[in-house]
Formats: sequence, structure tokens, C-alpha cells
Amino acid sequence: MHELSEHISSAFDRDLEEIQAQIMKMGGLVEASIMQAAKSLEARDEEQAEVVRKGDEAIDALEELINDEAARVIALRAPTAIDLRVILAVLKISANLERIGDYSKNMAKRTSVLVQLPAVGGTASALRRMAREVELMLKDALDAYIQRDTALAMDVIERDNDVDNMYNTLFREFLTFMLEDPRNITACMHLHFIAKNIERMGDHVTAIAEQVVFLTTGEMPDEARSKADRTSRDASLAPDMDAHGD
Repeated sequence: MHELSEHISSAFDRDLEEIQAQIMKMGGLVEASIMQAAKSLEARDEEQAEVVRKGDEAIDALEELINDEAARVIALRAPTAIDLRVILAVLKISANLERIGDYSKNMAKRTSVLVQLPAVGGTASALRRMAREVELMLKDALDAYIQRDTALAMDVIERDNDVDNMYNTLFREFLTFMLEDPRNITACMHLHFIAKNIERMGDHVTAIAEQVVFLTTGEMPDEARSKADRTSRDASLAPDMDAHGD
């Protein structure tokens, strides 16, 4: 019986290692997608934007693979306690990665429109910096997951306030540009949607970091993080946007 138990445990470990490898591969693709989308916007490069849009298919395929593998492990290994918590965390992390990829794809879609419009100040560069911050958060969240590093995960959660503040600053800038010249309205509306997409990427990265905390402690972070995105309190200022439908 003891040998059988060890065999089952060893098989579960191998299965988990394979799933975690797929999670890291998916995370790498999403990190690249974020920065490629931001760079294509700044460079007004429609071809690079198209690469991002097509690349989302690989991200979606990996999520489906991870879901299938996780379901197989649950069915065959019947994990309990910490092992089950790991599998559930994997499913939630992959779902958040998939949503971040969708937001990157939406950024790329809007880039294809924006290249036909006049550039608006230095907003594209500011959006790239905001996207870079989210990318770094995601890298640290994934590192925290692999290393089971609760402190790093909590740091990622706190840093989302910086992303929210960057969004708030950009939102005010877009309003200023639109008031100064009505010809900027169409471009600024698209840029605002992009900024909101990046802000929501930060929320999904935060959700990944929260799963790391849950995985390592058995509990979600004690208190809900106070959102620094003040525009989200007014539906007229920040309309709801579905990453899947643009």
C-alpha cells in the first residue's frame, strides 16, 4: 500500500510539473503579447499589431490544453488538500492569463484604427510605459507562483495601485486633448479604451498574485485592495468593456 501511495504521488508530481511548464509557457507568450501590442501602438506599426492579434490563438490553445490536463489529473489522481489547491490555482491562473491576452489583442485591434488618425501628443509612449509596468508585474507574479513566494505576490498586488494611478493621469490627459481640439476626440476615445484595457490587465495580474497567496497560505489576502482607478466609480466615464468583444 505504501509503494502504491508513493507511485500515485510521483505520478501526480510529474503531471503537475508538466502543467506548470505549460503555465510558464503561456505566461511568456502573454508577457510578449503585452509589450508587442504596446510597441506596435507607439511605432504605429500595423504589421506588428497583426502579429499580436494572430498570436492570441496560441495563448487560447494553451489555456485549453491546461484545462484539459488539469481535468485529467483531477479525474485520475483525485487530489486532496494542498494538491487540489494547486490544481485549482492553476486553472484560475490560466484563465487570468487568457483574459490578459485578450486585452492585448484588443489593443492591437485599436492600433489598426489609430494608425489612420493623427497622433495625439506623447500618449502612445505613456501607454507603453504603463504596459511595461503590467508586464513586469506579470513576470513577478509568475515567479512568485513558481517559487511559492508570498512576499513577492503581495508586492505585485500593491504595485497595481501604480498602474491605476498611471491610468488616472492618462484619463485626465485624454480629456484635456479632446477639449483643446475636437479633432482629437476619436483618437482619444480609442486611446482611452487601450488605457482601460491595460488597467484591467493589471487587475488580472493582481488576481494571479492573489492565487499565489492562497496557494501558499490557504487564505486569500486579508483585505480587498482599494482601487486607485477613480474613473471606475462613474459608469459614464468608464464604460464596461468585455475583452472578448470589441
